Amino acid sequence: MKTNLKIAVLPGDGIGPEISAAGIQVLKAACRKHGITCELNEGLVGAAAIDATGQPFPDQTLTLCLDSDAVLFSCVGHPRYDNDPSAKVRPEQGLLAMRKKLGLYANIRPVSTFSCLLDKSPLKRALVEGADFVCIRELTGGMYFGDKFEGEDHAFDTCSYTRGEIERILDVAFRYAERRNRRLTIVDKANVLATSRLWRRIGKEMAPSHPEVNTEYMFVDNAAMRMVIEPTYFDVIVTENTFGDILTDEASVISGSMGLLPSASIGESTPVFEPIHGSWPQAAGKNIANPLAQILSAAMLLEHFDLNDAADDIRRAVQASLDEYVRTPDIQEAGRQAYGTREVGAWIAERIENQ
Repeated sequence: MKTNLKIAVLPGDGIGPEISAAGIQVLKAACRKHGITCELNEGLVGAAAIDATGQPFPDQTLTLCLDSDAVLFSCVGHPRYDNDPSAKVRPEQGLLAMRKKLGLYANIRPVSTFSCLLDKSPLKRALVEGADFVCIRELTGGMYFGDKFEGEDHAFDTCSYTRGEIERILDVAFRYAERRNRRLTIVDKANVLATSRLWRRIGKEMAPSHPEVNTEYMFVDNAAMRMVIEPTYFDVIVTENTFGDILTDEASVISGSMGLLPSASIGESTPVFEPIHGSWPQAAGKNIANPLAQILSAAMLLEHFDLNDAADDIRRAVQASLDEYVRTPDIQEAGRQAYGTREVGAWIAERIENQ
């Protein structure tokens, strides 16, 4: 258990600064209550970093991250880059660079439902009730990092994986399955892709070393369908980078809002904790963004350092805010007054200190 934390805070773009402020307020409240020393240092990433330095993940930010115990990150993205396909430097490159330079090869996304929000899900209540699984996405390989070419009439992105990259992410997945319900689904497209056949072959080699885990293999199109028609089927899912990006966004809506789900990226260096949603620039400065995913990411950060009591306090306070209808517009019930980003963060922080 580590009780003296040094945390790099990267608010990023769009709604990032607002949800970051709420997350920090709640994190500080939990740390004060449990006698945890928490040093916070802010850095630039994304469009904010491009504006200031010309780079989406400047060297100063990398140094800050490497010198910290953990990173609490928010989001990146700006419309002026989205609408300019010729832009050579983009905010999202900062996120990819952070993952690569910190060696963050495993993204952990827990997906669960809140009983008081089941009707917010686009799926029927009977389908989503009880859904509780973890998606583990490989982060530093595949097409996002492979060789690329873009010409006037021809382009390609290369999907490449090595044995070592696959073994280390499958090892994470097996360990998660062992701690949960001992069911692991390895998602691939082995009927078409050579890289997927390598994933499946290595999975079959490793599975006998984890006899208590029921390991299965599922094509990505089947997994995408199964996630919609029977989300309670899954326990732990592991897959490559591109498939994982798509499936985890699909999974995120099961709970009713992308603003509810946190994530962790772990690997060779400083771990990063972040909400799964984007920067939603249209809402920036309007005090309407849901901060719960950022706040729950702070809980995952504390849990990473075995500060489980503090993490549990955050989760209990979040549940209380939902039960007592202290909610932002995206998840508030019709006819009830919605709360702002700042107000939700302040309410949860106060709840932690008084519960």
